[in-house]
Amino acid sequence: VTAAYNKDPSPNKLNLGVGAYRTEEGKPLVLNVVRKAEQLLVNDQSRVKEYLPILGLAEFNKLSAKLILGDDSPAIQENRVATAQCLSGTGSLRVGAEFLAKHYHQRTIYIPQPSWGNHVKVFTMAGLSVKNYRYYDPTTRGLNFQGLLEDLGAAPAGAIVLLHACAHNPTGVDPTVEQWEQIRQSMRSKGLLPFFDSAYQGFASGSLDVDAQPVRTFVADGGECFIAQSYAKNMGLYGERVGALSIVCKAADVASRVESQLKLVIRPMYSNPPIHGASIAMTILKNRWVLCQTKLPELVR
Repeated sequence: VTAAYNKDPSPNKLNLGVGAYRTEEGKPLVLNVVRKAEQLLVNDQSRVKEYLPILGLAEFNKLSAKLILGDDSPAIQENRVATAQCLSGTGSLRVGAEFLAKHYHQRTIYIPQPSWGNHVKVFTMAGLSVKNYRYYDPTTRGLNFQGLLEDLGAAPAGAIVLLHACAHNPTGVDPTVEQWEQIRQSMRSKGLLPFFDSAYQGFASGSLDVDAQPVRTFVADGGECFIAQSYAKNMGLYGERVGALSIVCKAADVASRVESQLKLVIRPMYSNPPIHGASIAMTILKNRWVLCQTKLPELVR
């Protein structure tokens, strides 16, 4: 679509397929907060260009886990979270999928119908079998909640379930707080493994905390959970490929073993992640002049 758009000579053309901020003139937009963070990095003469560890920038990983799970998350405090810096949302999903294909007893993942077009390819290429569960009802233009519960209820015990954390792509339809709780209860009762795709934290409600609540609801019950995060959209770091995969485990010793196995997945895939984009995101996350009110508008000022 983008290639056809670029070739079209029409002065009235409008690209509705682009998933990125644009100015009123249709030009790429770099958020002011990103410019500020980059300037801070430029002014820091102690910065070097050494390779990052396999799991990435440690402080970035710590801050990413806190962003999605909360500063006071018991899972973080109990060292039950293994986090790896990955190549944006796609890379986070792929690393998680490869890990599951190697180490999890179930090889089937259920994704909503419809879902982001790349989900099927990511999971299939990693060696997982993909099935759908009902999600969108075109008649009501809302959530087919009954169909969703029925399909998850029919899934085999232990199956993996992909959940859009907020701002469902492509429909924009999200479950209510009450519906999320029913989904959680249904999944936990069957031992289904939640795999959250969090690509738009802050976009659904305008609050980073509110949009993270579905994830935190699952984590609060002490069960296992996978979360893929992307900073492409909410920080506008599209080409920097900044993301994180967090795996919430039942115990700290399990998280430690998970970290070691994540390294074995990542090392032959891309060895270690790039430093610049993660440094930008880390700088933004740790400076409260950006996120002091955890409101998305703070990111664009």
